[in-house]
Amino acid sequence: MIGKLKGRIDSYGPDWVIVDVGGVGYVVHCSTQTLQALPSPGEAATLSIETYVREDQIRLFGFASDVEREWFRLLNSVQGVGTRMALGVLGTLRPADLSSAIALQDKAMIARSPGVGPKLAGRICSELKDKAPALGSGIGGDPSLSRLQSDLGDQVAPQPIADAVSALVNLGYAQAQASAAIAKAMRDAGEGAETAKLIRLGLKELSQ
Repeated sequence: MIGKLKGRIDSYGPDWVIVDVGGVGYVVHCSTQTLQALPSPGEAATLSIETYVREDQIRLFGFASDVEREWFRLLNSVQGVGTRMALGVLGTLRPADLSSAIALQDKAMIARSPGVGPKLAGRICSELKDKAPALGSGIGGDPSLSRLQSDLGDQVAPQPIADAVSALVNLGYAQAQASAAIAKAMRDAGEGAETAKLIRLGLKELSQ
């Protein structure tokens, strides 16, 4: 089984790259974000690899980081999500944004991915909510975030929190970024914090 490839970029395709390792060219399927992060042909690159072996084929899937590879594995564990759709999700959302979206049960964010409808987005959130925090940025395991998850899912999140998230979104931050920052701010300020204080702490978190 291949777990990592280190070589030089030979050429690119629509959803794959050929990595030349000692004169052997490996076809590696990647998300659009991973492809965009790779260097020009002829330059050195390293990819984390997930190897899929089937009766009629062997396919390599490549990722810019081990975290992205773990997300690929987790997404494939969800019923209805295949390798192509998993790459589509990872091409739409960075691992940090996907972690935040799942931790905060933001189904709309995940549904932005090609082929992922509201029902499947809800299933991804539900099945991965207890697995994602270990791969996230660190806020996923916080008790205040766990409570916020439940409130957001039931659409009963406290108004100051909802207003603070909305304010950051209006400033141009992505929904997942704003939600994660306010969740961290809530932990620091306490659940009774006013909107203005949450916004200040959220902006401080986003500036780091």
